[in-house]
Amino acid sequence: MKIDEVEVRLVRLPYRSPFKTSFAEETEKHATIVTVRSEGVEGYGEGVMDPFPNYREETIAGAHHLLLHAFGPDLVANGCEHPSELTARWARWRGNPMAKTALELAVWDCYARQQGVPLRTLLGGELTEIPVGASLGMNTVEKTVESVSQHVEQGYKRVKLKIEPGWDVELLAAVRAVHPHIELTVDANSAYTLDMLPLLRQIDEFGLHYIEQPLHWDDLTEHAVLAKELRTEICLDETLTSPARVKAALDLGACTVVNVKVGRVGGLQSVREIHDLCVARNVPMWCGGMLETGIGRAHNIHLATMPGFVFPGDTASASRTYARDLVEQQLETTDGIMPVPEGPGIGVTLDRPFLEQVTESREVVR
Repeated sequence: MKIDEVEVRLVRLPYRSPFKTSFAEETEKHATIVTVRSEGVEGYGEGVMDPFPNYREETIAGAHHLLLHAFGPDLVANGCEHPSELTARWARWRGNPMAKTALELAVWDCYARQQGVPLRTLLGGELTEIPVGASLGMNTVEKTVESVSQHVEQGYKRVKLKIEPGWDVELLAAVRAVHPHIELTVDANSAYTLDMLPLLRQIDEFGLHYIEQPLHWDDLTEHAVLAKELRTEICLDETLTSPARVKAALDLGACTVVNVKVGRVGGLQSVREIHDLCVARNVPMWCGGMLETGIGRAHNIHLATMPGFVFPGDTASASRTYARDLVEQQLETTDGIMPVPEGPGIGVTLDRPFLEQVTESREVVR
């Protein structure tokens, strides 16, 4: 592929309602939208870095610097034969998987559009629709139970609750009293420590499918210890930043379920390697979300069609998050099932007038 230019935008979108986790409460999305142009064809990617390093270490400011002064110029100068080669080529710049992913996704989308095939075809996915779950932020117990009921009625295949010490046992007891048999998971976003084992054992009593990232965001060894103390399966998220890191987690027994977020692991080529590793070991996977706009959401939907993604992911209806999205297509579920966008690439087109309205900055590498 000959790359003519790389465009990097920063956009700001308000959420329908605040989203609260154990580490932050957010009211709006700061998204990096990358466009790659190659011989008359465009491809789109999304960066999931935050303004501050709340989730992982990367930030928007650092990512934009690298996109404009490292990854983007390298891509424009050298092009690529296939998007899969970029991960190894950019390895000389250590870390920064989210920044790399934002550009790599755009190249994959552009390449698939040039080939006239859906992105899922290049990834080995065959599904035309995927089951999805809903992730609920922190609220009052009463409102959370009400929200769980609404999502169950809408057919979502799994409900995930954000928890932290003091916002866990009472909440789970209330939800289970109303919904004793639904597929229920919790996400701690690293809010607990091994010293809280008695509390974690209480959480263990609620018949959860898995507990996600209970301990430190960069830990493997203590998760391996915890896994031996609980009946509930451990799923890792923040800790899993590369195929090598996933392998280490599985080797140590730190988790038995893998949450894949394409931005966190460094791009679609890394996802393919993680997928093959998990399939070979019979380890279930699911696609996590970062409250992406329709661009990132469409990428997630396509990668979740790969056969190793066996649990419902976080690719719920876009209208749960945004009153108006950046894409023209409606990415909405019916009875907990998300259709895969049709057409070449990720199958969505930009709502350009709205994109211009919410753009805060735009820079181009030619």
